[in-house]
Amino acid sequence: MKLRILSAQDVRRALPMAEAIEGMQQAFAQLSTGQAEVPLRGHVDVAPQGGTTLIMSAYLVQSNDLAVKVVSVFPKNKQQGEPTIYAAVLVLDAETGRPLALMEGGTLTAIRTGAGSGAATDLLAREDASVVAILGSGVQARTQLEAVCTVRNINEVRVYSPTHENAVLFAREMRGVGPIPDNIRIMSNPETAVRGADIICTATSSSQPVFSGKDVAPGAHINGVGSYTPAMQEMDAETVQRALVVVDQREAAWEEAGDLIQPLQVGLITQAHIHAELGEIVAGLKPGRTSPEQITFFKSVGNAAQDAISGRIALANAIALGLGTEVNL
Repeated sequence: MKLRILSAQDVRRALPMAEAIEGMQQAFAQLSTGQAEVPLRGHVDVAPQGGTTLIMSAYLVQSNDLAVKVVSVFPKNKQQGEPTIYAAVLVLDAETGRPLALMEGGTLTAIRTGAGSGAATDLLAREDASVVAILGSGVQARTQLEAVCTVRNINEVRVYSPTHENAVLFAREMRGVGPIPDNIRIMSNPETAVRGADIICTATSSSQPVFSGKDVAPGAHINGVGSYTPAMQEMDAETVQRALVVVDQREAAWEEAGDLIQPLQVGLITQAHIHAELGEIVAGLKPGRTSPEQITFFKSVGNAAQDAISGRIALANAIALGLGTEVNL
């Protein structure tokens, strides 16, 4: 019995963004139509380091995908020059449970998270959206930008990071890569980044809102992927109140999405404020954007269904391309 091991570089080659976006639509549709078995993820807090290790698993009935991911999020790693996120994905044969592949999960997570926003942007953003604001400059911010530029013809990118040097590096590395335009502007504050932007992506670890809802233009689409606990909040209540809110999964959002939980707790919204799960829109069960002036907000806390689909795509491409290393079990 052999296990294929894929490095970060292997995963990057085996999981192209356009394929990942298409996979996310399939994953979310199965999630929202009862075709997925996805327990709430387990949390293990590592208090001395301010870190969290998450255990995520999913079985997708329609596509017959099965995978388990272990992901550690340690924000203090930045101070030591290490990635904030470390992860590994184990892809299993859904017929026998046999392990098929072990993949570097940080890269897979970044791509599938970006692809989730790409799927949401494709469904919710205006067709003529051309200006994107990226708040954050890490690995997640990079795949957010790649995904948005994959589904919309973007001609201006604005990036803001609290650390100016990180924004400079982001712009240098991302200019002209694939569908990303050369026109990447480094902004001195979030307000100027957001004002007039057609698409806004937040990929931060902030516990406070990173921009004001007053600065969001009518017709904008927002992707919020950074906050994943009730204590974290990238969006202010005004943004949430103004927007048509779409989530990856209702149950997970009310467990983990501080952007929604905090306004709910103080009575500014009700649970009915979530308009739909993204998969409901993919499946045609709920409408998406209904007017050019409408503000739309996709709130994602991440879901193991995304990992299961991504693992299958990456494994199939890795086999076809001869990527990875096979080891005997």
